[in-house]
Amino acid sequence: MFRFSANKPRLVVCRQALNEGAYDCTTRSPNTHNTGERRVLYDYHPWAGRDVRIERIVERAGVSVARCRQVGDVPGLPLEFAWNHKRVYRIYRELELNMRIKPRKRLKREKPDALTVPDGPNHVWSMDFMADQLADGRSFRTLNVLDDFNREGLTIEVDFSLPSERVVRTLNQVISWRGRPDAIRVDNGPEYISATLQVWAAQRGIELMYIQPGKPQQNAYVERYNRTVRQEWLGQYHFDTLEQVQDHATRWLWTYNNERPNMGIGGITPAQKLKQAA
Repeated sequence: MFRFSANKPRLVVCRQALNEGAYDCTTRSPNTHNTGERRVLYDYHPWAGRDVRIERIVERAGVSVARCRQVGDVPGLPLEFAWNHKRVYRIYRELELNMRIKPRKRLKREKPDALTVPDGPNHVWSMDFMADQLADGRSFRTLNVLDDFNREGLTIEVDFSLPSERVVRTLNQVISWRGRPDAIRVDNGPEYISATLQVWAAQRGIELMYIQPGKPQQNAYVERYNRTVRQEWLGQYHFDTLEQVQDHATRWLWTYNNERPNMGIGGITPAQKLKQAA
């Protein structure tokens, strides 16, 4: 906003304001018949062409909506002309440069077959991720792999990050002593839909059975297993290091498979169920 200075003559101030396009000076003399003095009134009139330069720069630069909202400067604009971001965004909208943000496409999966108990071990595995925090606030993840036949926990892999390459390495380790599964049921997480896992499964002849997005009940066996993991040890302790988490997971997994009765398979342990199928 233009400011009047008391040190400048009124006529000079008036001309300066007029040149900047902010004010129009008119000289009137109301009630001058009593005082004999002339009064100068300074009326504000908007400058109609003051947005022209911004319009040209915005059209040429093609500024995005997000940039207009966050900052007032425009690419290619000198620093001495850093306009208010609300003014730039208003001009951006008036020029109809704003485009609708294209929504992200959701994966469309056919409804899988009803969840059934496999006829034998290594027919269908299920795997899923869980997340928690160490005592110092650092987040870590666990990869849980389960055999749907006898609800046996095959492994619990723990680390700060578990990308698709780590998932493949973990599965190779389990297959080396357990054998190859016919299929693995997974959700639509980025690690599972990655090309790394899909190529690995195709090379080994393993089917990846994807559930529908937003329907974890279609992978109910491992989801129920995750709740047991959370209630019996993961949510019961504060861990300082990943080594503590991995050690506790390994010891609990042996107890779960060999000593803890599972009501989902008739009140016996997963190890007993496996021996019955042998």
